Amino acid sequence: MLLFSSLTDDELMIFLPNLYLRNYSKDEIVFFRNDPSQALYIVKSGQIRLDLDIGERFEELGKARTGDFFGENCLVQGSNRLYNAICCDTITELYILPLANILEIFEEYPHIKSKMYEMMAQHQQEHIQNLFNAYREAFGIFELSHAYFKNR
Repeated sequence: MLLFSSLTDDELMIFLPNLYLRNYSKDEIVFFRNDPSQALYIVKSGQIRLDLDIGERFEELGKARTGDFFGENCLVQGSNRLYNAICCDTITELYILPLANILEIFEEYPHIKSKMYEMMAQHQQEHIQNLFNAYREAFGIFELSHAYFKNR
């Protein structure tokens, strides 16, 4: 799990009392796109399908499996979910780490905050690199400038 990879065992132990285990059933929604980002999720067992709704259809972005995390954009203040997260196994167990608890840990342990934001930047760098590679392979499907410079 890249987001936690630079933390020591002692630093990881700080998160344990703040993890909540919840079971999800097949087709149960963890969150919808545009919901407020209020927690980080870690898959204990099972799979979560991450998809993007485009009109009336859904395009799968991938699956979060045992040991994977998702919902990391909760670390961006005031953010909303960018995709839908849906349980795709009979039972999926997720550890939920509420944003309020993460922010408390960050306030008390700024070195953990620094390490996790550095890892998040690396994680986002990988996503951007994958986006650019996909664009090169399917050149002309969309204008990359619409995604890259949209807010200017």
